[in-house]
Amino acid sequence: MGRSKRLSDEIRSVSILTSVLRFAEGSALIKVGDTQVLCAASIEEKVPPFLKGTGRGWVTAEYSMLPRSGSIRKPRESMAGRRDGRSIEIQRQIGRALRSTINLSKLGGERTIWIDCDVIQADGGTRTASITGGFVALFQALRKMQDAGLIKELPAEDFIGAISIGVVNGATLLDLDYSEDSKADIDMNVVMTSRGDLVEVQLSSERKPLSEEQLHEMLAIARKAIFELIRHQKDALNVL
Repeated sequence: MGRSKRLSDEIRSVSILTSVLRFAEGSALIKVGDTQVLCAASIEEKVPPFLKGTGRGWVTAEYSMLPRSGSIRKPRESMAGRRDGRSIEIQRQIGRALRSTINLSKLGGERTIWIDCDVIQADGGTRTASITGGFVALFQALRKMQDAGLIKELPAEDFIGAISIGVVNGATLLDLDYSEDSKADIDMNVVMTSRGDLVEVQLSSERKPLSEEQLHEMLAIARKAIFELIRHQKDALNVL
């Protein structure tokens, strides 16, 4: 659906399917417009070296784009022999966002939950879709751990979602697709909890600086959109 049929403060159509992978402890296929990301949660009974002996768990993420997720084939990173800098930056952002709502001391010991986010089709907003869908996969894994008696209570202290917003040709637009993002004067990604607490704001201005007043207006628009995304998450997970 093009912007001509979508209001400036309206998100694209959203779909979140759960339990789409047989072997993963949690999985979700999130579709936001034409962007599609497959998110999988895996439980590993060990933690990074800096957490050994602490009794705390860890949540981390990996992000990649499949070769034909875009208009031009992108070589697989494993074949290229090195990780793409953009992918590393995005997966670190996903990991930070997801950890912000998890009580790591309640993961039942020193275990890691990996969230793999693979972009099947990219049309802007892949990192925000990965955070939103990644949380759904993570929540499923936590629920499975609780059902198995590995943890007593869910360590998730809040829901979390993410959305992009920017200024294109002087107009503030929510949830940018690729054609809009590629020509945005100002581009911002907002990560927020269901309580409205900010987790991360990533902002860049290509041409004209952003005023404080504009920033507050854009955050207000993003807040409303993230609340809508969190409703989609809760519907997909059957959480009231």
